[in-house]
Amino acid sequence: MARYVGPSCKLCRREKTKLFLKGERCLSGKCSLEKRSTAPGQHGAANSKIKEYGKQLREKQKAKRYYGLQEGQFKSYFKEADRIDGVTGENLLILLERRFDNAVYRMGMAESRKEARQLVLHGHFRINGKKATIPSMLLKKGDVITLREESRNSAKIKELIEGLENRIAPKWLTVDKDAVKATVDALPVREDIDFPFEEQLIVELYSK
Repeated sequence: MARYVGPSCKLCRREKTKLFLKGERCLSGKCSLEKRSTAPGQHGAANSKIKEYGKQLREKQKAKRYYGLQEGQFKSYFKEADRIDGVTGENLLILLERRFDNAVYRMGMAESRKEARQLVLHGHFRINGKKATIPSMLLKKGDVITLREESRNSAKIKELIEGLENRIAPKWLTVDKDAVKATVDALPVREDIDFPFEEQLIVELYSK
């Protein structure tokens, strides 16, 4: 499957907001958005007025890039969100939040969702004691994420474990930092997603 391999910071500049794609760098003075807030490209600094469709498109791109998905994946999540009961926009964000790679990131065992995806693919984590290497798996209430014991010898994993003390997990996850374990106590709700999405714009875009 094709995946964006260009500079992550360009995506933040395009959306004119921090998407936290590079972990700690995004919180430091090295953040490209802090140095140059204009969109990338020859006409990035142009102060053009954005029409309604443009706002809807940018909001969709923002959510897609924040969670690190491709267009086809994102659209599939929207179709599922529209099919189930509830508010479609909120359903969409909750489905994305329930992804395995996102949960690994949210529990503090990765500096970015991209890194979380790589760790999952390399088999560093288990779900309910069983091997799990599919980043898109949707977690359910009661699921338990644990670190593979052999992975503790990795220098990178040791560094991430040390950083757990400074990470705050969302309400729907209970993290045992000593055991490096996270339990899904409840499914996430809209209030648990602290990024300022305007999900109704995404619904309007796909409803055309």
